[in-house]
Amino acid sequence: MIDASCHCGAVRFTLDAAPAEINDCDCSLCRRHGARWAYYALSKVRFAPDSGPTDVYMWGPRRLEFHRCASCGCMTHWRAVDVHRPVMGINTRMMPPDAVAGARVLRNGQAAED
Repeated sequence: MIDASCHCGAVRFTLDAAPAEINDCDCSLCRRHGARWAYYALSKVRFAPDSGPTDVYMWGPRRLEFHRCASCGCMTHWRAVDVHRPVMGINTRMMPPDAVAGARVLRNGQAAED
């Protein structure tokens, strides 16, 4: 189990396992936020019952809802608008560093160079 949260701790969630791979996305949004994504089935992510509110941002083809903490502004996760896409992206920057230390980092689907 991995406990993760935004900077202020208002948005908190638990994941079943550490990610094996991380996508270091360099799209215009993720690059600006420094987001690195791990992908989980919706059933594998549990938000704390008292988790704080998020602001939602959508852009481009509006297929994804990008969520950020309404208090500290950390981009925490994204969810697909399509209910038939049962996966979400979790920003691994919200996880403890040791939880992602062994993960393989990909950049645009390719292995990232050290």
